[in-house]
Amino acid sequence: METKKIAPDVILGKNVFLGSFINLYGCRIGDDTKIGAFVEVQKNASVGNRCKISSHTFICEGVTIEDDVFVGHGVMFINDKFPRAASDSGGLQTEEDWEVVPTIVKQAASIGSNATIMCGITIGAGSIVGAGSVVIEDVPDEVIVAGNPARVIREIS
Repeated sequence: METKKIAPDVILGKNVFLGSFINLYGCRIGDDTKIGAFVEVQKNASVGNRCKISSHTFICEGVTIEDDVFVGHGVMFINDKFPRAASDSGGLQTEEDWEVVPTIVKQAASIGSNATIMCGITIGAGSIVGAGSVVIEDVPDEVIVAGNPARVIREIS
């Protein structure tokens, strides 16, 4: 049984491969991109051309992934620096109670499995984020970062 939930407002490019058990709504997926199983891409998120988004990844509202980006298994993007379930008045929060903080992953970057990407940052073009890293600040172009918090290990030559 292959289950896909793709809302009518999703913009799919040409030759997009969609795995099983995915949830896409209000997003854009570029040409020749592969979305693995158990991936969610939320509204106002964008995935570029020729990207590979591996299984169990969560791409939330406000994330822009440019062309030729690899995202490993179980990568989590965050779009709220101070998340809360309830508002000051005591009810569940709604969209009016918080502000989406955007994140950008530049062209040809690679993000290793189980990385967590904090909101409000840019991951530089051609850079590599090591598996399991927690990225809390901008990553320059063409470097390798790793750790918690992620730090530059070396430049890519």
